[in-house]
Amino acid sequence: MSAIEVSKLRKIYHGVTAVNDISFEVRDGEVFGLLGPNGAGKTTTVECIEGLRQPDGGTITVLGHTLNNGSMNGLKEQIGIQLQTTGLYPLHTVHELLTLFGSFYKHPVPPDDLIKMVSLEDKRDTRSKNLSGGQMQRLSLALALVNDPRLVFLDEPTTGLDPQSRRQIWNIVSDLKSQGKTVMMTTHYMEEAQALCDRVAVMDSGTIIALNSPQGLIAEHFETTAIEFEAQGDVSIETLKGLRGVEDAGRDGALVTLYTRDTPRTIEGLLDVAREGAFQFSDLRVRSATLEDVFLKLTGRRIRD
Repeated sequence: MSAIEVSKLRKIYHGVTAVNDISFEVRDGEVFGLLGPNGAGKTTTVECIEGLRQPDGGTITVLGHTLNNGSMNGLKEQIGIQLQTTGLYPLHTVHELLTLFGSFYKHPVPPDDLIKMVSLEDKRDTRSKNLSGGQMQRLSLALALVNDPRLVFLDEPTTGLDPQSRRQIWNIVSDLKSQGKTVMMTTHYMEEAQALCDRVAVMDSGTIIALNSPQGLIAEHFETTAIEFEAQGDVSIETLKGLRGVEDAGRDGALVTLYTRDTPRTIEGLLDVAREGAFQFSDLRVRSATLEDVFLKLTGRRIRD
């Protein structure tokens, strides 16, 4: 079953096409990710699905309801939304805010249950203005869950957080999935998408350029090992592509990545080229392919914050 169905969605701002006729579905009970750099059209796509923006074309169906002019009537009790930024009453405590937001719904989750869910027990009576960034993000997530929604939207939920806070958010998303909820999230963090998402739609310049499970995307585009190193001096990518076993190569600043089916012989050839004095390299490492490699292969560049 599909929790969300999007067909030929289009959104234009001042003559610029932000979302260009994209189509996809989000299955019931899965964590679905929109992955791409800032400006790819992820937030615009999600805001159209949430009913916050009016599309310029296409159709959207959410939990069996086809949206009409962005109307979410009949759906508000079933969805939860965490935006990129949340404006909260600064003098209200965590418990007061959850109580207030819960009053907007017929069957709210008790505030103390939500506080426990997002591990804010020691901040229960702390004013929101005194919360750290990670604590504010967890409170924002709790507010999105106050109505016990079937479908949860998370827009860049861990942007700007330290690694520990990010992992805490990841654990909450995993718990939501274990409860059978559907989660649609946007992110530009490859590791996050690979760790959390059942399927990922890779967006760039308003279009979806790939869609599959993270491992499916990697298997679809790579049967190779990645060799990375920092290059000093001029080095011809065409020369590196000619090394034994290499199927593809790319350079992003000083970072060079080779994709090879024969790691030992590729490294041997790399050392030979370096000995000839063409260039020097450092920080050589060998790893499996990742979603970052998929994006690099499809677009010719890496995702940056």
